[in-house]
Amino acid sequence: MLTGICLVTEAAEFAARRHTGMARKGRGNEPYVNHLAEVAHFLAVATDGADAELVAAGWLHDTIEDTETTREELAEEFGVRVADIVAEVTDDMSLPKDRRRQKQIEDAPHKSADAKLVKIADKISNVSARILPHPSETDRDELADYVAWAEKVVAGCRGVNAMLDRTFDTTAELARSTL
Repeated sequence: MLTGICLVTEAAEFAARRHTGMARKGRGNEPYVNHLAEVAHFLAVATDGADAELVAAGWLHDTIEDTETTREELAEEFGVRVADIVAEVTDDMSLPKDRRRQKQIEDAPHKSADAKLVKIADKISNVSARILPHPSETDRDELADYVAWAEKVVAGCRGVNAMLDRTFDTTAELARSTL
């Protein structure tokens, strides 16, 4: 079984391969892997680098949702805890977007502490990616909508890590200042 830095680097490589060719929203269509790296980085900092499995889950958090990867494959490659965290933060993509969003708000307070950390790190990354230097009116509207929704999701995740809570608040405030 992989541990420590080997687990994290293997997860990073796996996630990068699975997301090849995908671009993230915001920030000029940068590679999707940048989002995964950012989420993993927030989790590493939040845990002082002490939780390799959580950081690996940060790298992998969108693999079930965005690719053909299964929970079972992740469990075999990275262990049950990593697979469970990823599965817990995975949206049901068969639902319409508005229902998925509402479900995230409703489910957030009932998530495990690990899943809450991943959710907050994900929202920090997604909000910051939508803060553009010269946003169009559409960009501003989308940012305002995303921030309002993300704040509701994060409200149900607070209290697990003060640093991530503060980072989200700072990021959301910066986003609102650009509207």
